[in-house]
Amino acid sequence: MKNVILSKLSEIEIRENVKILYAVESGSRAWGFESPDSDYDCRFIYVRRPEDYLRLDTLRYVIEWQLDDTLDINGWDIVKTLRLSHKSNPTVFEWRASPIVYRRDPLWEGISSLISEYFDKRMLATHYISMARRNIEAYLKSDLVKMKKYLYVLRPLLCCRYVLEKEAPPPMLMKTLTDEYLFGEVKETLNELLLKKSVTSELGECAHIPALDSFIEGELSRLNEQVATLKRSLPQPWDRMNEAFISLLSQAWGTR
Repeated sequence: MKNVILSKLSEIEIRENVKILYAVESGSRAWGFESPDSDYDCRFIYVRRPEDYLRLDTLRYVIEWQLDDTLDINGWDIVKTLRLSHKSNPTVFEWRASPIVYRRDPLWEGISSLISEYFDKRMLATHYISMARRNIEAYLKSDLVKMKKYLYVLRPLLCCRYVLEKEAPPPMLMKTLTDEYLFGEVKETLNELLLKKSVTSELGECAHIPALDSFIEGELSRLNEQVATLKRSLPQPWDRMNEAFISLLSQAWGTR
């Protein structure tokens, strides 16, 4: 499948007249808990030619290339990426941390390093605790629960804890988080769930799991209290982002 995705990325560059700086796997495969029928979620960051950013008509900052049962491919323009990074966007940090990288242009390294300087603990912790709450309400209130939905609650809770304790963006792999924070019955129960999910379709369901329900309830309450005490950070200046964007255009397309 990697060769198929690489071919798609090359096709995108030609047809859209862009340069792809970075392309990774996102979603369950990058988190390390895919099912046999999980699709491939390829996300990429691209830069257009300088003249495209000077157009008078509206320029879209997203390329939505393919969405079917096997492939989900879309990307963000570097303008969108940098604007969101300035706000410490969690998605950008997750893509940076993906363990499955399809393309990495040398020019990406400088941008990636700059993005890391815009990490905001409050922004990321609030995002992950809010995601956990939403997923609990949406997926864990029925008698039967899709197995993957437990993971969609546990991962953001563990990510939130990582952000609060390490003061850094969380890793993508679920195993890294569980090895750090889960022990005893909870970890054994989760490992059993992961094993079942690895051989079950995306729609596989199970009854409520008391050990996980109890852990989720306690962790949510504890993290909520901690996140509520975080203070809003001062906005960062745009100077370095603007400089990086202009420099990138020059280096990517050989302009002066």
